[in-house]
Amino acid sequence: MIPAEQSRITAAFAARAPVVPVLIVTDARRAGDLARALVAGGLPMLEVTLRTSAALDAIRAMADVEGGIPGAGTLLTPADVKAAKAAGARFGVSPGATPALLDACAEAGLPLLPGAATVSEAMALLELGYSVQKFFPAEPSGGAPWLKAVSSPLPQVRFCPTGGISRATAPAYLSLPNVACVGGSWVAPTDRVEAGDWAAVTALASEAAALKRGA
Repeated sequence: MIPAEQSRITAAFAARAPVVPVLIVTDARRAGDLARALVAGGLPMLEVTLRTSAALDAIRAMADVEGGIPGAGTLLTPADVKAAKAAGARFGVSPGATPALLDACAEAGLPLLPGAATVSEAMALLELGYSVQKFFPAEPSGGAPWLKAVSSPLPQVRFCPTGGISRATAPAYLSLPNVACVGGSWVAPTDRVEAGDWAAVTALASEAAALKRGA
């Protein structure tokens, strides 16, 4: 799969909802219920970060949830890509980008949202065909003002800013024309997930899904 095709598919996924839940799953037994709660609230994109031993099993469980689009976040190596694809991930997200990682995703046919934190990184990815990118870490790297500043010289690139974004700050990002969606963990608070309070998670997801996009 060529990068341009990956970007097209990633853009289509991002268009499903204004917020992509960023999920750190420590118990795969909760993954199915968590996915159903988020999908019920209008958030079908499900980024499970590969930061725990339960992550791949969580992706497998979410792959069986109707309406859900499970993906793997924190992809760092070709081995991560292979494992994520085998687990049922339909997209990948990386904090940055390396030639080996990009090649692995292209070979596996896994649509990738590659990370960039500088104009040079964004330009390099665009040159390779990636017109949809993750801006990470968003808040420490300049936040919404940075994205607003680069929208004129880089109008071809749309971003999914992630990192430090909350319900309070998400609207400022989503109002920008070069923001496709935002990534955030606030829609699945650890205490609500551990308590199995799926009604609360669905309520937070519904609130996030109702956020408006576009200037």
